[in-house]
Amino acid sequence: MDTASFDFDLPDHLIAQEAVEPRDQSRLMVVRRATKTWEHRVFADLPDLLEPGDVLVRNNTRVVPARIVGQRAATGGRWEGLYLRTLTDGAWEILAKTRGNPAIGERVVVGQGLSLALEAKLGEGRWRVQPDSDQAAESLLQIHGSIPLPPYIRKGVESLGDRARYQTVYAEVPGSVAAPTAGLHFTPEVFDRLDARGIARVDLTLHVGIGTFRPIEAERIDDHVLHAERAELTREAAETLNRKRAEGAKIVAVGTTSARTLETASRSGRFEPFSGETALYLKPGHAFQGVDALVTNFHLPRSSLLVLVSALAGVDLIHAAYQEAIRRQYRFYSYGDSMLIL
Repeated sequence: MDTASFDFDLPDHLIAQEAVEPRDQSRLMVVRRATKTWEHRVFADLPDLLEPGDVLVRNNTRVVPARIVGQRAATGGRWEGLYLRTLTDGAWEILAKTRGNPAIGERVVVGQGLSLALEAKLGEGRWRVQPDSDQAAESLLQIHGSIPLPPYIRKGVESLGDRARYQTVYAEVPGSVAAPTAGLHFTPEVFDRLDARGIARVDLTLHVGIGTFRPIEAERIDDHVLHAERAELTREAAETLNRKRAEGAKIVAVGTTSARTLETASRSGRFEPFSGETALYLKPGHAFQGVDALVTNFHLPRSSLLVLVSALAGVDLIHAAYQEAIRRQYRFYSYGDSMLIL
């Protein structure tokens, strides 16, 4: 399919710059595939829209304060990096942005005085760097880093409250450089009502990488190469999902990250434990094995995330629903409103 089929015009004022409070008062568009219709609710209504026995699958990744800004020790020039992961020997992999041409062996000083030695270029703007501390990356980033907001939110600059708000209330396993944003709408009160209605929960982990913001630049979606991300579905979680599926339960993925992990782990027709990297690219024509319904946000044009939701609900239905959302002034992207695809 042509990438242009997944393009649309969005007025700038519909790109949410702040999150709704309380979280569960964001708007919710309910899209029903069987009837090709939609209705307008609020997220707090979610428990009433699911059936007793259904199972909600959440991504419990935690966003780390991965954005680090500092100066090159040799020149005093500004240096900015995004922590991607810790390598097996303790060095960090960083996506760096700076003026000039830093050399291997240089040092940069970031945050409140953390020094990083530039050890090797890894390609595509990525560097291997060595921090001058043996503390864990998560601890160092909490002190020296900031939340890596996407560029369409205040040009990526963190403000007071983002460190808590750009995080799901159930975030547990640190490792993401972007939030699994469909989960940002949940509150303890919503979970209490889901419990009371008999809707089960299963957690998995997918650490969201920087590639989640990468647009499809190729003319055809098939020519786009999706970034790989680390994911895990435990044996216990897989067994629970198989049991619930055998009971006739609906598997409701919270977010595209959960959907990709579930589809990766169910390619055999059953859920299998999975731990590793997945670059599964869900496009129209994909036969979904592990996802029956999806909670998601409104995504960027020409993005693999928009392609994924179109694969589940149909290109024409999603296009029409997005046009309705624009007409109704829904708020888009990470801090925006939500959609439930049934």
